[in-house]
Amino acid sequence: MTDPNMPPPERHTTVVERRSSGGGSVIAFIVGGLLVLVAIIGFVVWNGGGASIADKAAETNVDVDVNLPDLPDAPKLPDAPTLPPVEPPTLPSPGPQPAN
Repeated sequence: MTDPNMPPPERHTTVVERRSSGGGSVIAFIVGGLLVLVAIIGFVVWNGGGASIADKAAETNVDVDVNLPDLPDAPKLPDAPTLPPVEPPTLPSPGPQPAN
């Protein structure tokens, strides 16, 4: 049995903090995607991909003749009925009310 007058033995605890390292992989994925995009744009620009498309479009000769048939007149709407003018209602003006 232990002596009740003795203090309890000291206990040491170790706290371990874990940090997530997932943020670095997301940034690396975004940077990698941007590098691939820049490489594709550079390839198209330096190989004259944009200029050759414009040159081919300039060489195209298109003759378009648009002759539309005469269309019939739109149907006429009937005349709207005429109504007598309507007087706006008269509203009481603000002021003191008579005492009852």
